Amino acid sequence: MKRLFAGLTVALLLCGSGWSQDTEPSAPAVKEQGTQTQEEASPAASEEEGDADHAPDVGDAIVEIELVLTEDEAAILAAVDSYAEQFNKGDAKALAAHWTETGEFITPAGEVLKGREALEEDFAAYFQEKPGVKLELLETQIKMLSPHVASETGIARVIAEGELPTETSYEAIHVKTAEGWRIDSVKEDAPPETAPSHYEQLQALEWMIGTWVDSADEGTSIETTGRWTTNNNFIVRTFRVLIEEQVDFEGTQVVGWDPSTGAIRSWTFDSDGGFGVGRWSNAGNRWTVQALNVLPDGRRGSSTNIYDLMDEDTIEFKSIGRQVDGELLPSIGTFTIVRAAE
Repeated sequence: MKRLFAGLTVALLLCGSGWSQDTEPSAPAVKEQGTQTQEEASPAASEEEGDADHAPDVGDAIVEIELVLTEDEAAILAAVDSYAEQFNKGDAKALAAHWTETGEFITPAGEVLKGREALEEDFAAYFQEKPGVKLELLETQIKMLSPHVASETGIARVIAEGELPTETSYEAIHVKTAEGWRIDSVKEDAPPETAPSHYEQLQALEWMIGTWVDSADEGTSIETTGRWTTNNNFIVRTFRVLIEEQVDFEGTQVVGWDPSTGAIRSWTFDSDGGFGVGRWSNAGNRWTVQALNVLPDGRRGSSTNIYDLMDEDTIEFKSIGRQVDGELLPSIGTFTIVRAAE
């Protein structure tokens, strides 16, 4: 009987279907996890280990490996730092000097600037238009393509007074010349557009996030945990029924915005093989869900489920208008669900 009541209750809580059948880059340093077997350890190391009162386990040793930059890589990184420094000084001539005579710059809009002279003119006009503008180069990576050619990739963040910072990804090709390493080409790309999100439509359901518990019966508890998906387009809720601290019934619900109907909907699947859908609406702190369900044996059920948000940690729930294949079932009276302590 405990299993029957708990399964029915959690299905109603989630508007689901659990109706009872009865119802590569360079870097200054990195750390790697190293392992060493006893056979690989030297005799001297074994003796030292035997002498130590609390010798560390060699299998858990952390080996620090220093990656040494080549002379060319160090020179390129120095040139990158100098480029940002001259940009932040607003020195168009010194900035253009970092390029080859035929250097080419392709903007995110596809505009092409070619030649050191044209670049200097463009830089000068830009600094005049945006005095005090600053450049930050982030996630810089250098890759040697040949002894005389290298690729630099990263993120360029531009900060201008009175404007929001802008970021572009870029690739710069450096070539080794008699003057030293110079930029031969730069191509900037605008960052990808932000993925669409329905967070605005779902924000009122943020109370679902976290873990909620209900003691449905002595020795039986129901735990429901909600989280946002990436981009906040859905709330995923997982639930499980524990009887005598053993999981007896579980499932998943996904809540999201349906742009085709302009409504919040949910889709629920349980471990017994049932599933259901719900349509959510609210008036103040009361949420009403019109639920349709398919039982594991193919019968169809429906109900109107009501959540009353009493405060940020307390919900009162009840279910009315319940039926299976047209047969009316008793309503489920009000009971309380509380947020689990963190």
